[in-house]
Amino acid sequence: MEVALLALAGSGTALATGIGALPVSRLGEHAARIRPALWGLTVGLMTVASIVGLLLPALDEGSTAAVALGIVTGVAFLLISRRLLEKRDVHVGQLGGAGVRRSVLVFAVLLVHSLPEGFAIGTAFASETEGLGLFVILAIALQNVPEGTSVAIPMEAAGFRPHQQFWAAVLTSAPQPVGALVAYGLVQEIESLLPFSFAFAAGAMLCLVVVELAPEAFKRSTLGLSLAGVAAGAALMLALAALLGV
Repeated sequence: MEVALLALAGSGTALATGIGALPVSRLGEHAARIRPALWGLTVGLMTVASIVGLLLPALDEGSTAAVALGIVTGVAFLLISRRLLEKRDVHVGQLGGAGVRRSVLVFAVLLVHSLPEGFAIGTAFASETEGLGLFVILAIALQNVPEGTSVAIPMEAAGFRPHQQFWAAVLTSAPQPVGALVAYGLVQEIESLLPFSFAFAAGAMLCLVVVELAPEAFKRSTLGLSLAGVAAGAALMLALAALLGV
């Protein structure tokens, strides 16, 4: 029974990511006008999520050396992935080009970092601390909503359809129920891996912001919209962190 509830909770957090994609798909032709703000929003969301939701917990849980190794590995993963994608003409259906490559990068990084979040769900669920499992599940589900927005924004710019944006966002969190079930059965072993996993994800996401998302946000003349988006995204994530006690 507990395993079934855990699998259901992990699936629910994955679906929450899809919810974050819905507002982007509803913008339609208006997306082009506010695209600088949307890119800025992505920068703000991912930067604060990386630092507050991943890097700081990693430092709390592990040694500085383990965290540093995770960050370096995450940055290397992103740069190598980017380099490999640059050498290929990436196509999804009839779509191709830099926008699709950027969408694939965002998808890949969020897919990788969702696994340690699944580990956190399973570890908390296995804990004897009252209410901890529910708290972690709700926290990750809420944080997944803006992550879904981060997935949908570059996909919208690249020309993907709304249902593709929604399911791509959900799929980035598909490892969460798997990771939750694994951690639930191996909680003692998994606990030592969490700092590295979180730092890996933080390094990859921050590198993605620097090399891909920030240049796209600020390459146009509408600097005010871009900065407003960054501020809104950062404020949203900081408010969530304060609300959830992160």
